[in-house]
Amino acid sequence: MIATANVVGAGPNGLAAAIVLAQAGFHVQVFEAEPQPGGAARTLPLTIPGFLHDFGSAVHPMAVGSPFFASLPIKRYGLQWIHPTSPLAHPLDDRTAIILERSLDATEAHLGEDGKAWRNLLSPIANHWFELAPDFLGPITRIPRHPLLIARLGLRSLPSAAWLARREFRGERARALFAGLAAHSFLSLNETMSAAFGVMLGAAAHAVGWPIPRGGAQAITNALVSYLESLGGRIETSHRVERLADLPNADVTLCDLTPRQLARIAGDLLSPEYRRRMERWRYGPGVFKVDYALSDPIPWKAKDCARAATVHLGGTLEEIVESEDAMRNGRHAERPFVLLAQPTLFDPSRAPAGKHIAWAYCHVPNGSTFDMLPRIEAQIERFAPGFRDCVLARKVFSPADLESMDANLVGGDIIGGAVNLRQLIFRPTGKFYDTSAPNLYICSSSTPPGGGVHGMCGYNAARRALANLRRTRSSNGK
Repeated sequence: MIATANVVGAGPNGLAAAIVLAQAGFHVQVFEAEPQPGGAARTLPLTIPGFLHDFGSAVHPMAVGSPFFASLPIKRYGLQWIHPTSPLAHPLDDRTAIILERSLDATEAHLGEDGKAWRNLLSPIANHWFELAPDFLGPITRIPRHPLLIARLGLRSLPSAAWLARREFRGERARALFAGLAAHSFLSLNETMSAAFGVMLGAAAHAVGWPIPRGGAQAITNALVSYLESLGGRIETSHRVERLADLPNADVTLCDLTPRQLARIAGDLLSPEYRRRMERWRYGPGVFKVDYALSDPIPWKAKDCARAATVHLGGTLEEIVESEDAMRNGRHAERPFVLLAQPTLFDPSRAPAGKHIAWAYCHVPNGSTFDMLPRIEAQIERFAPGFRDCVLARKVFSPADLESMDANLVGGDIIGGAVNLRQLIFRPTGKFYDTSAPNLYICSSSTPPGGGVHGMCGYNAARRALANLRRTRSSNGK
């Protein structure tokens, strides 16, 4: 008899879980609330017809660097990676930009007096990325396969980003570059562990790059969906699951949902204590996002910014520290750190001939209703005067708007939960992917390794489910 599985949610983690189970011979059904699969990895005409915007993720170092995605034949299903000339640009007020190059040698040369320190910090991870990735993209409590390298990574990652940047680098430029990388953490850069995100993203740039998928993030989703369907899996869109009890009977169910959502739809299937722990889950800060249709490329003061699909707008280390500290303490930064993507410089298929798109967001307190548009655009104009004259149309997303289009983005939280010590080590509990209910698992970014388009949460959860089923059947003599 063929084993069956239900998966709730067709984001990258739900699709990853479904693929692992389908590869194991399960008949898999995926239920997605929205009309289009992908979760935060969707591409939509958000402004003017002919302009294709990424609803959520736009640049994908963790996708191209994912051991699970790398094991799949998804390039045969239309996924093409485009590598910009450089992974990242970080402009400063002197009309120049710090460029993070794919090559460690080029970056070392570019950073001058801090080049050697940059290499020493990042090369151990960059040079062993796919050896280390299974360790740092899983539960941090399991025994690593490369304990010495992981220990070295841990020692560099535990401090605050601000402390590490000041200790390792002498100059303003390398400090600013590292601060922008670390600011992806949604932590204050004075908080413990914020350095980890700078180290990981910097190493990823040198190891695998920061590519964009041709056609937008939807290309990742479409490739995963096509491969799943080739294995016999089925996806039902526009099917919002209100109660797990309403799903077809299955041997195993995996949920690409946040903990509070799982508690709501699981109801009495969960033990009272486990349900209480799910309901106490803390969400992280939100984002305020804007998508732009542009008449021309962004007119950067620093021309080198046109070499990168990703641009960090925040100025110096001190400015970025101030911005992220405001967000972590419930305030709205006067000069927010802005993450900006300009994919049509490298993929012109996503806008009419000669036109462009851009995508920008900043961090805000969870559930914020404050209009950050003027402050975001002031930061862009600071480094690209005349930007507003290029805007044909814009689509603004408050945290509530983001949640309305993807229920997992609670209060605008795009990383699946607050990053703190407890929720990093016990994510969402010490059971990780297991719940208190037999054969019910959680596989969202609220599980290890957390946010990002890499599918590893779904992969790890599905592997756990398969191991438990084998153990149960073995003990029952089947």
